Amino acid sequence: MEKIRVELTKHPKAKPADQSKLGFGQIFTDHMFLMNYDEGQGWHDPRIVPYGPIELDPSAMCLHYGQEVFEGMKAYRTDDGRILLFRPDKNMARLNVSNDRLCIPPIDEAFGVEAVKELVKVDQDWIPTAKDTSLYIRPFIFSTDAHLGVHPAKHLLFCIILSPVGAYYPEGLNPVKIYVENEYVRAVKGGMGFTKTGGNYAASLKAQDEAEKIGYTQVLWLDGVERKYVEEVGTMNVFFKVDGEILTPALQGSILSGITRMSCIEILKSWGMKVTERRVGIQELADAAKAGKLEEAFGSGTAAVISPIGELRWKDDIMPINNGEIGPVSQKLYDTLTGIQWGRIPDEFGWTVEVK
Repeated sequence: MEKIRVELTKHPKAKPADQSKLGFGQIFTDHMFLMNYDEGQGWHDPRIVPYGPIELDPSAMCLHYGQEVFEGMKAYRTDDGRILLFRPDKNMARLNVSNDRLCIPPIDEAFGVEAVKELVKVDQDWIPTAKDTSLYIRPFIFSTDAHLGVHPAKHLLFCIILSPVGAYYPEGLNPVKIYVENEYVRAVKGGMGFTKTGGNYAASLKAQDEAEKIGYTQVLWLDGVERKYVEEVGTMNVFFKVDGEILTPALQGSILSGITRMSCIEILKSWGMKVTERRVGIQELADAAKAGKLEEAFGSGTAAVISPIGELRWKDDIMPINNGEIGPVSQKLYDTLTGIQWGRIPDEFGWTVEVK
């Protein structure tokens, strides 16, 4: 692969003065990574350039047919000033899984990690230092062919942009209220639910909007065929502690294979807890709640890390969980994951990668 060329901005932007008001995905750094794909030439011309608009033809296929994939990861500033990434190789491997499903040529995964490192190094002064803040990293690929016609692209652009962020949810680590969706469907086995592509998120907007109107932060999706089995929350995988056992929906092609989900399972098993990946029925959870056995529920994802769930609403059945408070497993997982990510505790799993 070619060496990454770097063009530094001549007009650096002012950095946020108050890191307590970063929000999520609202502020972007001075530079971005770009790399082109052209049929017959492959991926080429990797470069870091000043952040700015990307020119697209109005007939660019990504705008009409949705051939697009993305990833989400973070860079963390440790107390002693080091910069850490969390399992970036897994993100690049998952990007190629999405690429394959969307007929996008694969990227070299090791080079993808290097591109992230180089961009983070260039914009390292943008990494916030306030507690629990980080630099969000968004790699994405989209088709650029100026052509109306449904077929795999011959020309694509791979981009990486960076955003200093605070907590994803305004509630922070306080439990969120989740609405179980019954009418709309996000994904089915054989579709694109296991990929990270914009269409999955577009499919979730209507239900998300309606849930917010009645006071719920997120939607928990049921399977698209029988409408019986829980799958994932819009931005997170989901876990339930039922009578001492941790349950999480099995990966069967309709939900995303979360990097944080994978890490939670490995951590929980290292603690000697029973973790079961299987189909989890919503009626089973409702029955467990009535019997006092639904002890905890939480979501996991890059953006929020761990998000405890304090209430589920399924039709007219409202299920309070752990008195609306964060549970001990959720708290311990959050402390462990964030401890590893920010370098506050030893990384016994070898998951972090230092940017030097």
